[in-house]
Amino acid sequence: MSEIPLNTFGRSRKSRRAGYTPLHNGEPGDEEEDGEMHAAVRAAAVTGSVNRKGKRRERDRERYADDPEEEATLLGDASHEEGAFRDDEHEEPRRESSSQRSILSRKGKSNDKSRTVPFRPPEKLQSKFPPNVVRNQKYNVFTFLPLVFYEQFKFFFNLYFLLVALSQFVPALKIGFIVTYVAPLAFVLTVTIGKEAYDDYKRNLRDREANSQKYLVLDPTEYSSSTPEGLPHTRSVPSSALRVGDLVLLEKNQRVPADLVLLRTSDSSGTCFIRTDQLDGETDWKLRVAVPACQKLGSDRELLTLDAEIYADAPIKDIHTFIGTFTINSPPPLLEDDVPMVPVPTVEPLTAENMLWANTVLAAGSAVGFVVYTGAETRAVMNTSHPETKVGLLDLEINRLAKILCAVTFALSFALVALNGFRGLWYIYVFRFLILFSSIIPISLRVNLDMGKTVYAHQIMNDHEIPDTIVRTSTLPEELGRIEYLLSDKTGTLTQNEMEMKKLHMGTVSYGYDSMDEVAHQLAMAFGSGGDQGHAHHNSLQTGIQMATRGRRDMSSRVHDVVLSLALCHNVTPVYNDDGTVTYQASSPDEVAIVKWTESVGLRLTFRDRTRIELQTPSGARISFDVLDIFPFTSESKRMGIVVRDAQSGEITFLQKGADVVMTRIVQRNDWLEEECANMAREGLRTLVMARRRLSEQAYAHFKEEHHQASIKLEGRNEAMAEVVAELLEKDLELLGLTGVEDKLQDEVKSTLELLRNAGIKIWMLTGDKIETATCIAISTKLVARNQYIHQVAKLKTADQARDQLEFLQNKLDCCLVIDGESLQLCLNLFKNEFIEIATKLSAVVACRCSPTQKADVARLIRKHTKKRVCCIGDGGNDVSMIQAADVGVGIVGKEGKQASLAADFSVTQFSHLTKLLLWHGRNSYRRSAKLAQFVIHRGLIISVMQAVFSSIFYFAPIALYQGWLMAGYATAYTMAPVFSLVLDRDVNEDLALLYPELYKELTKGRILSYKTFFIWLMISVYQGAAIMLMSLVLFETEFLNIVSISFTALILNELIMVALEITTWHVYMVLSEIVTLFIYAISMVFLPEFFDLTFVVSTRFAWKVAVIVAISAFPLYIIKLIRSRVAPAASSKLL
Repeated sequence: MSEIPLNTFGRSRKSRRAGYTPLHNGEPGDEEEDGEMHAAVRAAAVTGSVNRKGKRRERDRERYADDPEEEATLLGDASHEEGAFRDDEHEEPRRESSSQRSILSRKGKSNDKSRTVPFRPPEKLQSKFPPNVVRNQKYNVFTFLPLVFYEQFKFFFNLYFLLVALSQFVPALKIGFIVTYVAPLAFVLTVTIGKEAYDDYKRNLRDREANSQKYLVLDPTEYSSSTPEGLPHTRSVPSSALRVGDLVLLEKNQRVPADLVLLRTSDSSGTCFIRTDQLDGETDWKLRVAVPACQKLGSDRELLTLDAEIYADAPIKDIHTFIGTFTINSPPPLLEDDVPMVPVPTVEPLTAENMLWANTVLAAGSAVGFVVYTGAETRAVMNTSHPETKVGLLDLEINRLAKILCAVTFALSFALVALNGFRGLWYIYVFRFLILFSSIIPISLRVNLDMGKTVYAHQIMNDHEIPDTIVRTSTLPEELGRIEYLLSDKTGTLTQNEMEMKKLHMGTVSYGYDSMDEVAHQLAMAFGSGGDQGHAHHNSLQTGIQMATRGRRDMSSRVHDVVLSLALCHNVTPVYNDDGTVTYQASSPDEVAIVKWTESVGLRLTFRDRTRIELQTPSGARISFDVLDIFPFTSESKRMGIVVRDAQSGEITFLQKGADVVMTRIVQRNDWLEEECANMAREGLRTLVMARRRLSEQAYAHFKEEHHQASIKLEGRNEAMAEVVAELLEKDLELLGLTGVEDKLQDEVKSTLELLRNAGIKIWMLTGDKIETATCIAISTKLVARNQYIHQVAKLKTADQARDQLEFLQNKLDCCLVIDGESLQLCLNLFKNEFIEIATKLSAVVACRCSPTQKADVARLIRKHTKKRVCCIGDGGNDVSMIQAADVGVGIVGKEGKQASLAADFSVTQFSHLTKLLLWHGRNSYRRSAKLAQFVIHRGLIISVMQAVFSSIFYFAPIALYQGWLMAGYATAYTMAPVFSLVLDRDVNEDLALLYPELYKELTKGRILSYKTFFIWLMISVYQGAAIMLMSLVLFETEFLNIVSISFTALILNELIMVALEITTWHVYMVLSEIVTLFIYAISMVFLPEFFDLTFVVSTRFAWKVAVIVAISAFPLYIIKLIRSRVAPAASSKLL
């Protein structure tokens, strides 16, 4: 059949000559080609020629997406402009026309981002696409100051101070030193601007490094015949200079710089492996396939003369889909004796299998790719969101309180002017009062809180129990104390992604991890006895293992069968490194674990390609098997099969391994499989069932024929092929054994999750992995409580299905929900609010097959819907969006690189460090800041109340009670250190905080800083301010000078006593700061004679009057505190 040249039927009236290229004979797969030609003839006859219009081509492309070769012939474009035998002069304009056509096709649809790019595209076309530049910076030179100022002054707090500071430049409003108003604000702004500038500079450096990485590009311009045969000319360019249409040569372990179509690989089979950990978080290697037409070329240099073009759809976020075509417009240059036989142009479909996405890494060999998307259009960039500036909840709460305080200030000023009867320039007086009372909202609050944050960050980074923890966003430590939802990645965060085979169960006997040497012994005997069953029988009796009566075969031959099957039924390829070591390449780490295990018991995989597998037995002999068929693992079939022929005996065997849910109905009846699978699953092991079936030559030939017939159907081809396999092979398989593979968990994951759950934190697991794996890990990490019902939701397609599932969940809120990405998206599109409302009430949620964007969307939705604090933790590039979308992002420095850790607010080295970070540091930071903020507000309020009392007694005059140095010293030298010592306060010690996570739960309610506590402090300030001022006036001496010294001294002492009362545990720093502050105050009296009359200050009158005033202001509060500690003690005090 294959000798007959086939034509497609020309559409044009003039009979034009079609161009043909030769079919490659002698390739493995000739018999399939025959069938495909039948199909091609049939289809060509029926459909005539294929219309050139885009829509029609699109429809056909979808229809034949199953088989690239078939589509190539079916969709061969039949309106050929020239004959096949043309000389070079004709060829050049022809190439030009293909590129012109591409340009025209883009002009027609200006906002359509799909593209048709010819090989060697013109400059004009290349310049239409975005540059291939990585940019993570927040600002540039022009936007830096405006944006930073906007971020600062959008807070009412800072805006208020700015206005107060500016008012001091108006002579009529000037009160005291300008410096006291301007300096604190300038300090805060300088620190913030400096910090932002430094952070952005570091980002810029990282971007520059990424953009300047060098890549080799095949260069047609400098291509000459003098270069050695087969080696095209290459030039090195930085990744930022790559353009759409460039041919990039990638070497092993190189990161892919842009989205490429894989044209050729160094592997003759046209496949290569890539690592996608930074894209989807999975560390297993993925297989990618080169475009067959390019892989068949003799060398890379032939790509430079190829007249072809690639069509690619508009860029989208989804990393699992790609729609495109590869078209050869004219055949490659022919050899003299060749006759062209394939019609051109030929079109081959391109799918995600042919794509190398940016940010993935080529795991082995070398490859040539064609750039289709660059810069902002790459999948990696489209899946990362721009970081927004995060603001802590505490800062927002204080901002709200500041607004209340401002209203109080305004009301107070207005009231005083009103009581005075609006005399004179009353509006100026209102402003002067406003400025007099401006200390109600103290600028020192910002300074104190920012310094406090720095102290917390320092404590976190210097904690020896959580080494190498880095605080990247120093504005958020208090947020760690209020987390209610924790969204975690799985691979590399909860697990180490290191698989290990732990168990082998064979029905009558089970081998655990510690008895694997017994397996090795049995295997060595089975092979050592030359396969003679008699010998094996005697030997096995010596080992003391009972004879397995089932199947009348003894133990060692059963072990031999199961180990051999496991060593053959997989997709693993051994790769030999330069230093002689072997790495196993596979798309699933489970398979690698099993192959490593077979090697450890004595059966080693030494060679593998598409047609042959070679193993080395315990005795060192080599045994070889021919691979006849492979049925790869898919998430639908949940099993993989392989048909092999023993090269020595010629025996054909069908081997299959898969998930227990599908294998139970395929294998022969047995009484142990289901129970054992359940036992292993409870231990958190991933189970695979191994089975086989021996085939006769006739049975295999019959299957091959049926399978081939199914494979050339035009409609429902995949279903038909699966049906043949199910009918002729997957029946009554002999059950060989059950394997249990453990995905090692990170250290102390179980105890960490338990502690966090007891602390009232709801935990969600968002992963890109399969449902089965995720469920296993959820069980083994104790994310799901023992015997808790796990409700799986997968493959939802309609609104009704989604509604049913949500109704079920609503009535069963104590279960754990496991949902896949597809169903999650459906629920979010149709029933967003209902879904989030139900899901946030569940005790645990596991979302599988999540794209990076989906993870981020879930985080944003929970934040928006519950108004609670959400923390996200992950370790791969695919977690960056989620980390940035959370209130607090924690990155783990893992095997998947540092991308997540660099984008996060906090970087840790392992998951278990989260306990200490939240339950100890987070709790303390929040408690301390809340206390500090309220105390600083109290400190400002009390002096303003005194000012108000003073003004109202002295005829409502807007005159300052304390001026100049007293005001400057009040918030700094005289009270700063003792008040700041609250930053080191602790209510329980570290062990208790970690032992009773329930203490953390109490904080999340936000009762430490609320309107209630704020008003309590307001009342305290009013009482104390009024008491001090009125008592000073009652004990008023003849001169005004004395009232200032008496009231100010009483005020300072009152504040020092309040700090001592307010602090939970006295510590050295607090006691020292109180003593030193008192000493500084005493010394300063000498240097401020305009405020303090020294002869009066050292008299006993001064001493007893101050003592009485302080007693009246502070003693009642001490009594109230004592009573409260007896009647309603704090939860923490009950533990002490």
